[in-house]
Amino acid sequence: MSVGVVVFPGSNCDRDVRWALEGCLGLPTTFLWHEQNDLAGVDAVVIPGGFSYGDYLRCGAIARFAPVLEAVQRFAASGGPVLGICNGFQVLTELGLLPGALTRNAGLHFICEPTKLEVRPGRCRWLQGYGDGASIQLPIAHGEGRYQCDGEALEQLEANGQVVLRYAANPNGSVGDVAGLCNEAGNVLGLMPHPERACEVLTGGLDGLPLLASLKQDP
Repeated sequence: MSVGVVVFPGSNCDRDVRWALEGCLGLPTTFLWHEQNDLAGVDAVVIPGGFSYGDYLRCGAIARFAPVLEAVQRFAASGGPVLGICNGFQVLTELGLLPGALTRNAGLHFICEPTKLEVRPGRCRWLQGYGDGASIQLPIAHGEGRYQCDGEALEQLEANGQVVLRYAANPNGSVGDVAGLCNEAGNVLGLMPHPERACEVLTGGLDGLPLLASLKQDP
């Protein structure tokens, strides 16, 4: 299993993700520059947190047109595993791979703190290492992490089992306490918390490790 990590100008979490995958889990990892139009034969793709160019308009609104993301869309449509973390989650919604949108936090402040989450894995291939209803803690670091969709759409997402991560104490005002969503097929996951920052005891615990370690398991 080899993993590609998308890199935009301004990205600042791509190396964290690479360390978690390669340093902690031994998974071969390569960087995918935003201008390339293929995925270099990787078996999974991560769109990391940090920043992507054009975020001053709306997070992910310009990055969604990057050539590499056209390849990511095709890869996801074929069932390939795709993970979007923080800004990566924003990009996935702009791409239309996940529904809804991410907006400014309810308090209009950047939030950086450990956050308790409830996991409902359902069919999401990325979360099969957790039990249903598991309580975990991951760090968040965002200013535009408030998930938004209308009430009818939220009901449909919940009925489909696509709301797979919820905040225990909603820090940003997300509707339905949504912290993470998967697509109906279960191969695409977007979440605001940072699992790559919780893969070592010394730097934030191990609660993020099962998520990334899912790539070592058969889908």
